[in-house]
Amino acid sequence: MKTNIYLNVIGVIALAGMLASCGGGSDKNAKLAELKKQQTEIATQIQKLEKEIAKENPGQKVLKSKEVMVKPIVARPFNHYIQTQGIIESEENVQVSAKSAGIVTQVFVREGEQVTKGQILAQIDNSLAVRGIDEIKASLELANTVYNRQKNLWDQKIGTEVQYLQAKNNKEGLERRLASLNEQNEMTRIKAPITGVVDAIDAKAGQNIAPGMPAFRVVNNSDLRLKADVSEAYVSNIKKGNKVIVTIPDLHKDIEAKVTFVARNINQLSRTFAMEADLPSSADLRPNMSAVIKVVYESYPSAITVPVNTVQDISGEKVVYIAVAKGDQTVASKRVVEVLGVFDELAQVKGVEAGETLITTGFQGLSDGQLIKVANKK
Repeated sequence: MKTNIYLNVIGVIALAGMLASCGGGSDKNAKLAELKKQQTEIATQIQKLEKEIAKENPGQKVLKSKEVMVKPIVARPFNHYIQTQGIIESEENVQVSAKSAGIVTQVFVREGEQVTKGQILAQIDNSLAVRGIDEIKASLELANTVYNRQKNLWDQKIGTEVQYLQAKNNKEGLERRLASLNEQNEMTRIKAPITGVVDAIDAKAGQNIAPGMPAFRVVNNSDLRLKADVSEAYVSNIKKGNKVIVTIPDLHKDIEAKVTFVARNINQLSRTFAMEADLPSSADLRPNMSAVIKVVYESYPSAITVPVNTVQDISGEKVVYIAVAKGDQTVASKRVVEVLGVFDELAQVKGVEAGETLITTGFQGLSDGQLIKVANKK
């Protein structure tokens, strides 16, 4: 206070001297010389007064205010999670092949077409099977007639039992052969094993195909899941039912899911274990699409968080600075905090309260109790 009075007095004296000088003669050089002389005298008086104040108040420190920016601390939901990469898979993503060898005579579907389970996708040459079936049907018709007559006679105790049994055996043998030929004929039809969309067609009309060769791929996007490998360090954190936030970079969207499977086995080479999460049906999702996943293993509905860059490590302590009103001034208050977790560039901390004002810019080099000037009003 004493310093301010002395400085005000000196300022008034200097201003009066400058006005008097400006109102004097017209010689500019003389005016300049006079002002320089007054400046030297004022500087000498200031130094003298500063020395006197220092002697009178040896413990007093002159605190200079520092400009900072602040932000109120609020309680917010906060999740602790594990982040890793995952792959989207379809439970029904089937490579379809032929059951018998032969020449493809016709393809009935196109790529992108919706098909149902059991629908015929292509036909393999079945001319030999069809001719065999026709021959057996003709023989079976005669065998049925003979059998029925022999049975009627045997029911009337006419003829021998051997004749009846031979007729019955011949009929049943032809029925078994017909069933076998019909089964072989069915094997010449390539059918959809699931309901879905034809994703790829490898079979071509006129192509010689064999069992095991890829002919079609049918995908059902209504039953998707996410698979990921997680470090064994988190084996105790991930449990069935945990919330999963799935981010698809290519689609710029987030999907919420739950962990449906956690493997018990640890891979000896990668030191990871597998986990899965069921995904909702979506036309945008594709099998083998990559995703970033966050498995939430602990969730706080109301947590105190601060930007992680505002937490300083000073003398082995985690420290933040809070702006505190002190009379008509604002000072920085040092707070030692405990960091409970760091996620999404936010640190969950203990040691500060909701409603307090955190110094977010200009906190470097601050000291406890230092005067500050708040540059923003947020």
